[in-house]
Amino acid sequence: MATVFSRPRASWINGKNLLFAGICLMMGYVLQHNETFVVDRSDPNWDHIQTFKWWLLPHGLAGACALLLAPLQFSDRLRRRFTKVHRIVGRIYITAVFVLAPLGVYIQHLEERIGYPRSFTIATAVFAVLLTSTAAIALYFILNRKIQQHRQWMTRSYAVALVFFEVRLISGLLGLDDSIAANETIVWICVAFSVPLADLVLQLQGAHPAPEKAPR
Repeated sequence: MATVFSRPRASWINGKNLLFAGICLMMGYVLQHNETFVVDRSDPNWDHIQTFKWWLLPHGLAGACALLLAPLQFSDRLRRRFTKVHRIVGRIYITAVFVLAPLGVYIQHLEERIGYPRSFTIATAVFAVLLTSTAAIALYFILNRKIQQHRQWMTRSYAVALVFFEVRLISGLLGLDDSIAANETIVWICVAFSVPLADLVLQLQGAHPAPEKAPR
């Protein structure tokens, strides 16, 4: 009598999925709390961005591409089944990073005219350098067919990119949206911890690797 072995089903409840669920919740909060002015012409934020609104357009589009498409790159299933799509999305992410980062610094420089300190521009520049450098290193490794190192640096790059949401989440929850000094401090803290937190995730992932699929 033949013995039939059932293949265990992979659980959707794991650290990786919980992490991205938290990121999705953070994105949803920020989009609702900070970005609704995009579809509301009566929002007072339009007065604030009048001097640089045309620079904000490509910056915002590039940022949306980078932040919304990047999570797809961490799906093992999508990467295996749709390799070409994975490569295209990766190219879009890298291109978007090199567009949004310098534009973000320039926009922050323009905001000095309405009271933002030069130190805030410096903080934005440090963030931009860290974001572009991690993305560039990830690009270097994939061009040299070093897949493991590429994944590690993409994780670091995405962790840095998430500073955009983290700053707005923290300032919103603490009621500090209107405090320039507080927001600058939050930026420095989030930038400083972005790469170490990414490395922590990589270490935990290495300590608890995904189980191998049972052969058919």
